[in-house]
Amino acid sequence: MKKLKKEDISQEVFDLYDAYAHNKLERREFVEKLSLFAAGSVTVPALLSFLMPDYKNTMLVDPNHPDLESDYMTYNSPKGGGEIKALLSKPKNATEKLGGIVVVHENRGLNPYIEDTARQAALAGFITIAPDALTPLGGYPGNDDEGRALQRQRDSKEMLEDFIAAYEYLKSHPDCNGKVGVVGFCFGGSISNMMAVKVPDLAASVPFYGGQPTEDVDQIQAPLLLQYAGLDERINAGWPAYEAKLKEYSKEYGMFMYPDVNHGFHNTTTPRYDKEAAELAWERTIAFFKEHLAS
Repeated sequence: MKKLKKEDISQEVFDLYDAYAHNKLERREFVEKLSLFAAGSVTVPALLSFLMPDYKNTMLVDPNHPDLESDYMTYNSPKGGGEIKALLSKPKNATEKLGGIVVVHENRGLNPYIEDTARQAALAGFITIAPDALTPLGGYPGNDDEGRALQRQRDSKEMLEDFIAAYEYLKSHPDCNGKVGVVGFCFGGSISNMMAVKVPDLAASVPFYGGQPTEDVDQIQAPLLLQYAGLDERINAGWPAYEAKLKEYSKEYGMFMYPDVNHGFHNTTTPRYDKEAAELAWERTIAFFKEHLAS
């Protein structure tokens, strides 16, 4: 059987997957619509297999990397879900205090891709915390579909408090220099925007294709690095109004729109991943954090 490539798949299929991944389509309806694009050896099971995340073969950092300290811990989120599990990572044998980064997952809990991203950031010279907002419901279940269903059960304001509490934990950590930023993807991008609104001392925020705040933009103090996917019409629709408010209140921001890539282009585990755009966006992210989180 011919192995599918991203170039073999029409944009409509990626749009369908985006709708499914963001709870706009139930699985049965998603599969039914997907069948319209099946032909010959490109069967519905082949399309489903191709679109679903591959965590086994796509990690960029060995969890046991010799230059890394990375392990699970819990911190308290009194206004959110209580005791929250997170992955705490930092470079091994660091000789000085480090800038901190809260790494915020997508709409499905702390899956291996987000853990991998948190370890990447740690290897770049930061102490990172990647919380699991599904902790009150038992944690990330090992399956993204189940993770999305669980995350819909949580209150969005309480989840925001969980990530704000992670910021507070990291800021006071003995290995942190007190300067803490946030990076998030999809749902996490929205949280990154909201933390910029809600956390006066946030040192930097990098939302990847995240929903934009509609009010209180005047309260933002953190510099922003906003990263968008050119084909992501759903999220991009909110950018002009957000940009207008950022300009109105003279906020510090930079925005990059990566052409011809889909929402989720940074996620290594699905065919929406675009290596060139992802690597450039990550290079910009790390440079931005080095500028704003230095001692």
